[in-house]
Amino acid sequence: MSAIAEIPDVVREGRALGVAGISPRTFKVTTISDASATYPQDLVNRDFAPEGLNVLWTSDLTYLKIGTGDVYLCCVRDEGSSRVLGWQLADHMRTEIVTDSLDQAITTRFSNVAGTIFHADRGSKFSDHKTETLCAKFEITRSMGATGSCYDHASAESFWSIFKHEYFYRHVFSTMDELRAGVADYINFYNHQRRCAKAGGVSPIRYELSLAREPQHAA
Repeated sequence: MSAIAEIPDVVREGRALGVAGISPRTFKVTTISDASATYPQDLVNRDFAPEGLNVLWTSDLTYLKIGTGDVYLCCVRDEGSSRVLGWQLADHMRTEIVTDSLDQAITTRFSNVAGTIFHADRGSKFSDHKTETLCAKFEITRSMGATGSCYDHASAESFWSIFKHEYFYRHVFSTMDELRAGVADYINFYNHQRRCAKAGGVSPIRYELSLAREPQHAA
């Protein structure tokens, strides 16, 4: 029997076991570079495993489609623990979606972020002067990968894949309020409960708490 002929049986067996496939939704480009912008150098060089917290933050925008139309989600994560420090959901792609996410991340870290590397792609919202000004205010060092290179931004892309396949593709959202509540629930789960290999097999929050409990040795 051909593979095509076997598909209905596989589907029926899956349904009987409560298993269903996930169909990825339409793809939309969200990285639009500003031809007039100047970009900082790549300080990460595809090494997304820093030693310690507030060494390297990554950020990205992704497109989501709900009942009312297109919406966009921005997240800022600490690569030292994988914790989502800040996020914003909006029905626009103005720079505020990035600066609001970054400002939330700064607040999460009680503004003790001087020297932190903020790595993003070359999207115009990340190169905008408002983003640059906010980073300068808190002494955050900006970093960007090359245009069109997913490998230079692999960790952020990996997080979107996790979020979409574990949560977003499994639900239907009619309104922005529904999606906002859902994103908040998932990020709370991701930070507090989901085990992460980078965090030693525990959740990002638990990993950060374990670091806080480590004895401090005098220099």
